[in-house]
Amino acid sequence: MWDPEVYERYAAERGRPFHELVGRVGARSPEYVVDLGCGTGELTATLLARWPGARVHGVDASPAMIAKAPPGPDFEVADVRDWRPSRPVDVIVSNALLQWLPERRDLLARWRGWLAEDGWLAFQMPGNFDAPSHAVVRDLCRTTWRAELGDVPRGATVGDPEEYVDLLAGLGLTVDAWETTYVHVLPGEDPVLNWIKGTALRPMLDRLPPERHAAFLADCARALREAYPPRPYGTPFPFRRIFAVAHS
Repeated sequence: MWDPEVYERYAAERGRPFHELVGRVGARSPEYVVDLGCGTGELTATLLARWPGARVHGVDASPAMIAKAPPGPDFEVADVRDWRPSRPVDVIVSNALLQWLPERRDLLARWRGWLAEDGWLAFQMPGNFDAPSHAVVRDLCRTTWRAELGDVPRGATVGDPEEYVDLLAGLGLTVDAWETTYVHVLPGEDPVLNWIKGTALRPMLDRLPPERHAAFLADCARALREAYPPRPYGTPFPFRRIFAVAHS
C-alpha cells in the first residue's frame, strides 16, 4: 500500500504524530512491545531506545518496507489482520495503519484481548479523508479518469475521538483520545502531490498501467496546486489526525 521511497520524503512530518502518541503511553518497564503496521521501522527503533529492556517487535505487510528496517527490534512481514502474538503484550502501538482497514473496530477489540495486565494500546490515524487532498482525487476518478478509476473504493472515514472512547471504554479500558490538525509547511514543487503519492494515490497507481501514471499524476498536480496554492515560504498543508491511548 505504501511506497517507502516517497513515504520517507516527509519523514519528520510523518514521525511527529508517532512521538506525540507514544509520549502519552505511561508504561515504565514493559517486557514485550509490538508495533503493528511498522512501515520501515525507524520509528519502531525509537521504542527500543525508550524501553531498552523490552523485546520490541514490528509487523508490516509490505516486504519493501520491512527490507528497510534498522537493526535492533525484531521485524516480521505479516498482515496485521492475521497476525497473533505468542504471549500477552505490554504495549501495542499502531501508527497510521487502521485508516486502511474497514474492520478496525473488530481489530481493536481483538488487540485489547492481547494486552497483559497493566497493558497499553496506542494508535493514531489520519482523519483527513474529506480534505481537498482526497476530495480532488476522488473527483478526478469520477470524471476525467472514470473509465479507468471510477470504481476505486473511496475509503471509509475513521470516526471522531468520541467513537474510540466509547469503543475502548466499553472494553474495560481507561481512554485518552484527542485530535490534532497539523499545518505542515511543505517545500518544493507540487509537495502535496509528493506527499500523497506514497499513500493515498497508491490504489490508483496500482490500478493504472505504468504508461498512464504520468498523465494521471499531472492531472492530480494541477488540481492540488489549485487546492493548496504555494506561498513564498512553502505550501501550507493542514492534516488532521485522530489519537487514542488506552490502559488496562
